[in-house]
Amino acid sequence: MKRTKRILPVAVIAALMGLSTPAFATGHIDNDELLRLVKQQAAQIKALQARLAVIEDRESQPSTSKDGAAPVHGAGNTAAATAAPSAAGHADSVRWGGHGEAGPVFSSDDGFFTFAPAGRLLVDYTATRGSSDPGRNINGSRVTDARLGAKGTMGALGYYVQVKFTDGKAGLRQAYLSYSTPLLGHHAVFYLGNFFKDLGIDGSSAAANLPFMSRDAATMVGEPVNRYYGLGMQMRMYGDNWHYSLSVSGDAPGNASNGSTSDSVVYLTRAHWNPIKTDAGFMHVGAWYYYEHLSPGVASINDHPSIALDFNENLDVKAGAVPDPTQDHATGYELGGVYRSFWAVGEYARRSVDSASVGTARRHGSSLSAGWMITGEKPGFSSRGGNWQWVRVNHPVTSGGWGAFELATRVDHYDYRGGAPFGGDGQSYTLGVNWYLNDWSRVMFNYIRWHTDNRIGDTGSDWGHSFGLRTQLMF
Repeated sequence: MKRTKRILPVAVIAALMGLSTPAFATGHIDNDELLRLVKQQAAQIKALQARLAVIEDRESQPSTSKDGAAPVHGAGNTAAATAAPSAAGHADSVRWGGHGEAGPVFSSDDGFFTFAPAGRLLVDYTATRGSSDPGRNINGSRVTDARLGAKGTMGALGYYVQVKFTDGKAGLRQAYLSYSTPLLGHHAVFYLGNFFKDLGIDGSSAAANLPFMSRDAATMVGEPVNRYYGLGMQMRMYGDNWHYSLSVSGDAPGNASNGSTSDSVVYLTRAHWNPIKTDAGFMHVGAWYYYEHLSPGVASINDHPSIALDFNENLDVKAGAVPDPTQDHATGYELGGVYRSFWAVGEYARRSVDSASVGTARRHGSSLSAGWMITGEKPGFSSRGGNWQWVRVNHPVTSGGWGAFELATRVDHYDYRGGAPFGGDGQSYTLGVNWYLNDWSRVMFNYIRWHTDNRIGDTGSDWGHSFGLRTQLMF
């Protein structure tokens, strides 16, 4: 029998004894006093039953996986961070720092209600040299990502609201309600609102969790017109060694047509499986597909992802404009794994854009990366969700340690030559060093050797190198 199943009768007996002893000590109880005692006992028993129901419900929920996977309720790490009951039988109402977050988590005594502020700050300095185009050899700093929001749970219900500040303007990012429930014998989370798409390994990961300062080529080549966020519905289901997602989403707030035309709508599905999963590591195999019904307001599609770092807008791979697009669809494949302190990931994406005037434009993106946690931590690659989560530091600087160090390398290839007018291609080779000060702050250094061969906008083949330095904080 469960421990919680034995608590109620013991508590009831204790309540009866505690209430009856003072009265019987006097040697006399009248009817009014007896009625008052009975009502008081009934109220206490009802309160105990309610408390135990909450505890049993919490114990029945799947726990957060050891690889740093997404929380049960889908509202950040709030549910997983609920404080444990104290010796007095009540939960602490505020808990600070944990699970990759520096901020406080507020909770009710029984853990049913939780609330936490959420935010991040990423500040970059980048420099580019060696290009034959003087306009590319620039350097500067920028606030790449500054966000502020809040998240919480109400039992199985969750919520997340987040605003991003870019170039002096505020824009809504994640803003959704979630519901966590068993489905077909597995744990599932449903989302309604503006959520982050489940688009491959890098594409389903927060930028602040990536091992590099930018997303890989497969993600940037394969992203749809309405990009990483979308307003709609999403379902994610999790098994012991797999996950599956399905979503329908239109344009995100701020990217919409303001009512002049219909949204572009993305129908996206993704699945991953761990054919090998042990205490030492796991193997990851995954795939995704989307079909995008384009808005009539999309007159052309003209992608030009940055091949190095975000600051330098002159350094990109030009895809060439695809006029009169009618539909957009893409497929992605994933292979990777973790062994102790080592990780490796490969991604490939193939995207096709159909045009009423130039036929079909095909583009390909591929990436191969690997890394080593030099100080022995477990890599942030999650077996549960197939995405990047935060690294949990064994010896934080803030506790007198040296933090955690990671060495990572990546090769990316961008190919826009398949049927697109004036489409170019490019390659980049990245070496990264990450210093995790603790579970919520990091310093990153990236060196990128790159090559572009654009057929429009600059003088053909060009080589160069870029440097990037980032400091970041999450709470």
